[in-house]
Amino acid sequence: MTMYRQDLFDLPVFHGFTSEQLDELSAVMQVCEFAGKRVVFEQGQAAEHLYILVSGEVHIQYKPYDGPPLLVARIMPGGVFGWSAALGRRVYTSGATVIEPSTALRMSSYQLSHLCESSPQTGIEFLERLAGLISERLRSSHTQIMDILTQGRRTTQS
Repeated sequence: MTMYRQDLFDLPVFHGFTSEQLDELSAVMQVCEFAGKRVVFEQGQAAEHLYILVSGEVHIQYKPYDGPPLLVARIMPGGVFGWSAALGRRVYTSGATVIEPSTALRMSSYQLSHLCESSPQTGIEFLERLAGLISERLRSSHTQIMDILTQGRRTTQS
């Protein structure tokens, strides 16, 4: 992780952390490299890891039980995905697919819990930043889903 440290911690989610806090965070994160067109995790799979995208692009799809998969988010560098693991959910509520070669930081739900116990201030600050990113994405996803539903209604009414 040290060769990437400066580039990785230039991401907005890490701005404002002290050098000591960055050390605490880097101790619980792994760098993951993904080839393009690869499934990172599927909807319904055990939610084990939280990811922060460093480079590349990831698509998040939700598959309703009675329809085709819906693209609900495009994750770009600095974005977070797999946050079901951070929320304590047993399974991922959506799937994630790498679209192009990508690099991400990965943290297990256990490592996140351990960080919060061993370094409460760092853990709380990190969780607050995640909450901000998650709420932003939920607002965006809500808008996209409403657009899809509205478009579908227009198509069936025509």
